[in-house]
Amino acid sequence: MKGNRTINKWIFIMGFLCFQVAWSQTVFGKWKTVDDRNGIAKAIIEIYKEDGLMHAKVVKILEEGKQDALCTKCDGELKDKPVLGMKIMDDFEHNGKGEYKGDRLFDPEQGMTFRGKVWLDEDNENRLKVRGYLAFLHRTQTWHRVIEE
Repeated sequence: MKGNRTINKWIFIMGFLCFQVAWSQTVFGKWKTVDDRNGIAKAIIEIYKEDGLMHAKVVKILEEGKQDALCTKCDGELKDKPVLGMKIMDDFEHNGKGEYKGDRLFDPEQGMTFRGKVWLDEDNENRLKVRGYLAFLHRTQTWHRVIEE
C-alpha cells in the first residue's frame, strides 16, 4: 500500500511539473507592460484565446495617477472611453512559427492602430516580444509575465 502512495505522489509531481512547463511556454496569460523609453510599468494586459484567435485587453493600470485614464486621443466609439478593460489586440493568428500576427494592435495612449506581431523571447519564456508596424517602421516592446500565486 505504501508503494502505491509513493507512485501516486511521483505521478502527481511529474504531472504538475509538465503542467508548469506547458503553461510557461505560452503567450496566453497576464503580462506587465513597461514603457521601453522610460522604464515605467504601465499596465497588466491579459492575452486570451477566443474562437481560435489571440486577443488582449487591459485588466489593470499600474502607472500612478492613470488608473482612471480615458482614451482621449481615440476616434469613434472608443473616444473618451476608459482604457481599463479596453481591447488592444484583435484576431491575431498563429503562424506556425511560434508567432501571432494581426492587423489590430491598438495603443490607447496614442489612439493609433498598428499591424502587430507577438512572440515569446527565445532566451526567456517569461518575456514577450510585442512589435507594432507602421508602414515599414516598427517598434518592439518587451512585456513581462505576471506570475500569480
